[in-house]
Amino acid sequence: MTASYDGVAKLGFGAMRLPLTDPDDVTAIDIEQLKAMVDEFIAKGGTYVDTAFVYHDGASETALREALVERYPRNAYTLATKCLAWACASKEEAQACLPTSLERLGVDYIDYYLLHNLGGARTVKFDEYDMWNYVAKAKADGLVRHVGFSMHDGPETLDEILTAHLEVDFVQLQVNYLDWDDPVTQSARCMEVAAAHGKPVIIMEPVRGGRLANLPERGAAVLAAADPDASQASWAYRYCLDLPGVLTVLAGASTLEQMQDNMRTFQTRKPLMDEERSAIDGAIAALRSVDLIPCTNCGYCVKDCPEGVKIPIAMNLLNLERTTEDNEFVKGLYSWQAAEGPASKCIQCGTCEAMCPQSIDIIDHLAEAVEHFEG
Repeated sequence: MTASYDGVAKLGFGAMRLPLTDPDDVTAIDIEQLKAMVDEFIAKGGTYVDTAFVYHDGASETALREALVERYPRNAYTLATKCLAWACASKEEAQACLPTSLERLGVDYIDYYLLHNLGGARTVKFDEYDMWNYVAKAKADGLVRHVGFSMHDGPETLDEILTAHLEVDFVQLQVNYLDWDDPVTQSARCMEVAAAHGKPVIIMEPVRGGRLANLPERGAAVLAAADPDASQASWAYRYCLDLPGVLTVLAGASTLEQMQDNMRTFQTRKPLMDEERSAIDGAIAALRSVDLIPCTNCGYCVKDCPEGVKIPIAMNLLNLERTTEDNEFVKGLYSWQAAEGPASKCIQCGTCEAMCPQSIDIIDHLAEAVEHFEG
């Protein structure tokens, strides 16, 4: 794949965490700072802007209308937005997301429209609400140019969805150097599945929700020793930019300074040298040097769990907390990733521990997850 596709630059702008004038109000977006960020993004060659119906409780879309759509010609940017159908109460509500997004953004069409966060029981809602046929018709009617989906699930789920829906144009996947060989996220395997189906990938979470731009000292020191002038975020973006099959890498920004750093990385980008890849490997090893739960996500523990507890997810998030030393961030992930089977549902029957090949003290760790993430 070449460096651009349908005019899409390789580094995109993720509008999920925009600057606020009131930190307690997610809809209070700092429009003037956002305008400056958009100007920097466009001036330095950016094109792809990613938002969603639910970002900032809908204010992300309206803010982008004011900061981007009303200030630049339509051919100067590419817009992506998403429908979180599984959070909607009805088919009518889910199918109303697209016209609402078009109105909020002030455009006649969306370049890249995504069915948002598929996987597990969430996927069923997209089928129940007939969203696949709905977006296909929207594409035929010219309301959207490309149709795809995002997911945080594993490669088996990705393969199932792509096999069932050959019509999708692209997928959006969580990819970063920490998740590349993670036994739960399995970013590398997901990229392989997308390639096998011939689908280009939009990379989300390249900086793991900002965690790879704010590393614990043991990881930060390794990267700083390799290049003291490079920002931690730039390492994460460069890791993703030259992966095969990538349409664009979404770079989030909450300040003008972050946008400026992102665009410096984009403009001066070059493939990682062998010694730089070794530095990233060293940082990963340092981050994982803490005492981690030896869960391999084999899934044996969940097969006979009478309460349907999402045990591998809880183990993975406990490991992520230990790796990043960021409880609040991981707690936010837990709130939706483990929603269908929280650790607090454990009845301590011991079935999981009897099945675990790694002999993990699962019951104790589930209690730890309750204490850390459900309090």
